[in-house]
Amino acid sequence: MERLLSQFIARDARKKIILLSGPRQSGKTTLTKQLFKTFDYFSFDASEDRTSLLKKQWRRDVDCILFDELHKMEHWKRWLKGIYDTQGNHPHLIVTGSANLETFQKVGDSLAGRYFAYRLHPIDLKEGVEYWNGSVEEVFQRLMLCGGFPEPFLDGALEFYRRWQKSHLDVILRQDFLDIYSVRSIKKLELLMDLLKIRVSSPTSYANLAHDLEVDSKTIKAWLGMLENIYAIFAVTPYHHNIARSFLKEPKFYFYDIARVNDKGARLENLVACSLLKAIHFLEDTQGYHGRLHYLKTKEGKEIDFLIVMNDQPILCIEVKTSDNSPSPAFDHFQKFLGNIPRIQLVADLKREFVTETGVLIQNLPQFLAKLDLKSYIHQGI
Repeated sequence: MERLLSQFIARDARKKIILLSGPRQSGKTTLTKQLFKTFDYFSFDASEDRTSLLKKQWRRDVDCILFDELHKMEHWKRWLKGIYDTQGNHPHLIVTGSANLETFQKVGDSLAGRYFAYRLHPIDLKEGVEYWNGSVEEVFQRLMLCGGFPEPFLDGALEFYRRWQKSHLDVILRQDFLDIYSVRSIKKLELLMDLLKIRVSSPTSYANLAHDLEVDSKTIKAWLGMLENIYAIFAVTPYHHNIARSFLKEPKFYFYDIARVNDKGARLENLVACSLLKAIHFLEDTQGYHGRLHYLKTKEGKEIDFLIVMNDQPILCIEVKTSDNSPSPAFDHFQKFLGNIPRIQLVADLKREFVTETGVLIQNLPQFLAKLDLKSYIHQGI
């Protein structure tokens, strides 16, 4: 299955080092191996490959060299910089990793001016319809049942997903997490993941999690940041025009593996969150925009599920419902502060789309996500 990012990575690999990060088993290695006719592949997780890497023993007559999990090598940026500066970009250099390479890039040696970074997300509705060629309803049901990671998505069986999910979590925590961080409380991390499942779509209290796990709040915050860096979860913060203040309030956490969430309504909201974040990252990685995904909430309890901000300008408000097509009254409240940006209520089970008297668009959720293009909401000049 071709992926949405394939053509962009193939184009940029001829100019720069490519840093391709994303959740474990999201298809990074498969994608990169399909880009060029000839390649040499090395995984830092394999002991025999580590020896070859340290000795720089690879073919020079191939189109591309693929380095997987290279961020686990000490001083990997300095090592990669030396190769690029002395040998150039022929063969092309692609580095893949199941950790946020941008985070690791900010520490220590710099690769400035030598790379383009991409993030590969699991399959969403748009990618499933365009590249797997399934119908909108078929892709939607499969995502809700098995999630968007390629292996369980393409298999399509709930039993297969359940078995895959157990091994996937084990690899994330016992391999990726321990390889990067000196944390040994795996049982508590597993419990933290379970506690987050029942909190999806709700603001997360660090203090409450700390109480449940019998650790301090700073430890919880550090663990959550680490889980974000290895693409197990991602945070959506409340919006405030003062960016710093938005990070002082309680975030919501969502899973890249949406089928992990048991509650149907929360899983639906998680599906939308993943689709929106993927669309934001696509514009950032391919076109240089800067985007953020927030939610809106007042002290009085008025709330909208998502606000998309591009280049510091709010561009779109979205509320998610399973079947309720009555527009959320919170739309009118927040319009006073956000101006006349599009307001959309996505309804999973909607027979007919319409626009309310106040301008709120009531749209079919699967159909909207299958055609999602955030650039169409960005004003010229932003």
